[in-house]
Amino acid sequence: MPSDPRAPAWRELFQAFGRIGVMSFGGPAAQISVMHGELVDRRRWLSEDSFLGALSFCMLLPGPEAMQLATYSGWRLRGVAGGLMAGLLFVLPGAAVVAALALAYVQWGTLPGVQAAFMGIKALVVALVLQALWRLSQRALPGWAQRAWAVAGFVAIFALGVPFPLLILVAALWGLWRGGAARAQATPVPPTSGTAPSWRRSLVTATLWAVAWLAPVLLLRLSGATFLADLGAFFARLAVLSFGGAYALLAWMAQVTVDQHGWLTPGQMIDALGLAETTPGPLILVTQFVAMVAGAVRAGPELGLAAGALTLWVTFVPCFLFIFVLAPHVERLLALPRLKAALAAVTAAVVGVIASLALWFTLHVLFDTIRGAGAPPLPVWESFQPLAAALVALALALVFILRTGLLTNLVAMAALGLAAVQLGL
Repeated sequence: MPSDPRAPAWRELFQAFGRIGVMSFGGPAAQISVMHGELVDRRRWLSEDSFLGALSFCMLLPGPEAMQLATYSGWRLRGVAGGLMAGLLFVLPGAAVVAALALAYVQWGTLPGVQAAFMGIKALVVALVLQALWRLSQRALPGWAQRAWAVAGFVAIFALGVPFPLLILVAALWGLWRGGAARAQATPVPPTSGTAPSWRRSLVTATLWAVAWLAPVLLLRLSGATFLADLGAFFARLAVLSFGGAYALLAWMAQVTVDQHGWLTPGQMIDALGLAETTPGPLILVTQFVAMVAGAVRAGPELGLAAGALTLWVTFVPCFLFIFVLAPHVERLLALPRLKAALAAVTAAVVGVIASLALWFTLHVLFDTIRGAGAPPLPVWESFQPLAAALVALALALVFILRTGLLTNLVAMAALGLAAVQLGL
């Protein structure tokens, strides 16, 4: 557990991570940018190297990397309690919005007014992701090797459809090989507390969190609640296989929830992603929306709320497990030359992955139809949406030229989207 006499007060910590949670629109790239601005640039609680090292570490873990980065940052500042606060504040605002949208969706359908507002917000998301990509690339790509890995990551994911875990594995192995040359110059870095963290204690922590994670699913199975037990078991498996974020799992999630179990229709699955993309918090909150809609359609809002709560539990408890088990060892691990080089290569490759996701998202905002399900996604040019392009241009002006605040931008772009649709533009 870290001990820092300069640790922020609890009130400051709550304010900082509460702001991050409310402002965390736009997927991991934008969320990481918001976190960097708050924790590194504005409050200077974390150094640049510490933040990037933590980001590389979180990229190697299954689950939403931005939520894990928030949890790790809170742990660094105020221990386990700080990590819990940071992680919960990152997730709960978005979870509350998703819960309200899911219940409203079941009751009133696609909500045209909300979708119109979301058109403007999606345009802003494009600008935020591009801004985050620019900032991250400036810090994470200092040399030719890192730039090459960024290009390779982009081509591998966007054009070739290489699985994200395979890309990360290859980048890490290359970094390990390259880092061997620096092994002789390595010097041990003493821990902050002066005492090596205990792997035995980490094992106990892992056991306790694993039991807490899976106990609800087991109890539901024993009680005969088959639907909730099946739902919890599936999303628990998905949580520990979600390398690369929610996008990497959408095909599998659709296959299971739509084709195998029939919990949702294809149209409901598409709407789920569209709504989840425009709420604060990690995109993996789409699992909560899917579970709530499936439960509410099946047996009313009570089952929907229970399904959503269960899905949140099995999705995010593993994040706390991974961070609290491995966080005490991160600084020692990052001090190893080979691992440090591996994480640098991973971070560079992830810049390319974020670039591919930025392009993927931009295409889906600007074009109504994307041809084919494989890589690369190719837009149908006749489906180009001039209104969406105009909104994206306005969002880029707000973010890069006027540099207005995120909350102001969100309100402005939502209002513009709603007004444009109502005026028939």
